[in-house]
Amino acid sequence: MVIKRGNRRARTALRERMPSAREVADACGRALRRSGPALIGLAAIGLVVTAGVFGYRWVTTTPRFAVAAIDIRGEHVLDDDAVRARLPFAAGENIFGVDTGAAERALLAEPWIARASIRRKLPRTIVVDIVERKPAAVVSSEGLYLADAEGRPFKRAELARGEGDGLPVISGIPRALFTAAPAQASAQVKRGLAVLAAWSAGDHRPRAGEIQVADGGTTVYTYDDAIAVRVGATEPAHLAAHLARFDAVWAALSPDERRNLRAMRVDNDTRTDLVTVSFRTN
Repeated sequence: MVIKRGNRRARTALRERMPSAREVADACGRALRRSGPALIGLAAIGLVVTAGVFGYRWVTTTPRFAVAAIDIRGEHVLDDDAVRARLPFAAGENIFGVDTGAAERALLAEPWIARASIRRKLPRTIVVDIVERKPAAVVSSEGLYLADAEGRPFKRAELARGEGDGLPVISGIPRALFTAAPAQASAQVKRGLAVLAAWSAGDHRPRAGEIQVADGGTTVYTYDDAIAVRVGATEPAHLAAHLARFDAVWAALSPDERRNLRAMRVDNDTRTDLVTVSFRTN
């Protein structure tokens, strides 16, 4: 029997199939050359991140950036200490740890402050700029409240602290209206302020102390003698005519008659020549 062998490849020893040391070294060298820029970049990023971590830790803990001064600008009614007391940070804290947004919101919770801005002035100063509300009148509506020139009440008036000194009083507006329709209520306060401005523009009129605003018309109460002057409608044209009637009657009264005057109605648009005058009897 003859056994034929096929065309088989002779097996090669494993050691002979492995690359030589030179080939391995050349391959590693080529790989390093190709990945070198990426490795350098990764190393650089690592250094930057490490430096950033340590840098952040340093600037947020070093005494060099501790707040040494809080500079308050723009206040008038509130003093510096009152403003500082409302800030959620204090001297000695790190300047970069101050949350300026939260501090501004804390200041805006104070009724006197209309606008607030806080900024850092490196290395150790916080600058606080505020704009306060300016009261234009005291609104009497189940309590006394300070209102600005737009007719918006912004805080309860503390008369013992002199907050209402020299301010006219606007009355006759229901308190419920400020809750149910604040824009309408503010418009009525503003209407009272407009009447006050028109009245105060007269050269010889007695000083107004209170403006009572009502649906049926507006009444001016003078400051010294509490004379009630019913001026009625507050539209500029009608108001000007009504005030002109008051001026004519006031000029015709004697000093004694003025002192005894209790009330005057100048709002009769049907009889423009008619003015009703009441005097005190005692």
